[in-house]
Amino acid sequence: MGDRFDAKYLKNVDSMHFIMPFMYPNRCDNEAFFSFRIDLTEVNKYIEKKNADNPDYKYNLFQCLIAATLKTITLRSKLSIFIHNKKMYKRNEISTAFTVKQEFSDEGGEVLAFIHAKPEWTIDDLHNEIRRQLLKLKNKSYKDESTGVMDKFNALPKFISRPILNAVCYLEKKGHIPPALVETDPYHSTVNFANLGSIGLPSGYHHLTNWGTTSMFVVIGKKDRMPFYENDQVVFKDGVDLNITMDERIADGYYFSKSMKILQYFLAHPDLLDEPFNTKLPDEVFKNL
Repeated sequence: MGDRFDAKYLKNVDSMHFIMPFMYPNRCDNEAFFSFRIDLTEVNKYIEKKNADNPDYKYNLFQCLIAATLKTITLRSKLSIFIHNKKMYKRNEISTAFTVKQEFSDEGGEVLAFIHAKPEWTIDDLHNEIRRQLLKLKNKSYKDESTGVMDKFNALPKFISRPILNAVCYLEKKGHIPPALVETDPYHSTVNFANLGSIGLPSGYHHLTNWGTTSMFVVIGKKDRMPFYENDQVVFKDGVDLNITMDERIADGYYFSKSMKILQYFLAHPDLLDEPFNTKLPDEVFKNL
């Protein structure tokens, strides 16, 4: 009773997490923002090793960042919780989404990539799935399911489409929206990515939305030479800035802090991405983070 098509209703939560959605019902009013600068020394070596055999579709930084994030969420189960209609839910699966520009021009269309990850996946499985989707999405005639549905609504006379869309938004708010309508909606994924570095921009803040269920948004900036402090000296290395927006109602500050340290640990030790996402860290490593 109370379960959704994509998640289980959490009935036995502590009193604070039961009451918070009533006090603060909107996801956009409960954003916690984290900003990190990642030293890419080890990631660069790892990518070079993965591409040593010159594969048709090369490994890259974006794949490493997604894999590290999905691995962290897999191990830190509270990060896959979301609050909807004043109730807490635990997702049935971990997923990620991002927008793909079909052509780098002002007129180039955008389509949505939506990846359903599995606990036994490694970065190789993620790499292959991204390759499969990009080959499909780069076809200019292709439209993902969510974009196709939006186009159909937009083609209707506005006096018809407006009340239908109001009804859809009401159903979504109550958790009864037909799954087919949000099958590739990025705001119904576990974590949404924006790779601003791919268009030459620095990292920045991105809001959450009250629509949908996404509790985590990751913005990736442009890879560049950046200052890092080592032994009281400034050293320039390849780096990238990550900005993460979270729904603060799904966990406490200590849990978020530990999770962010685990994410950074995976990027400092990228060989761990070759292990299944559900492979736990050794106890001595976990305790010292």
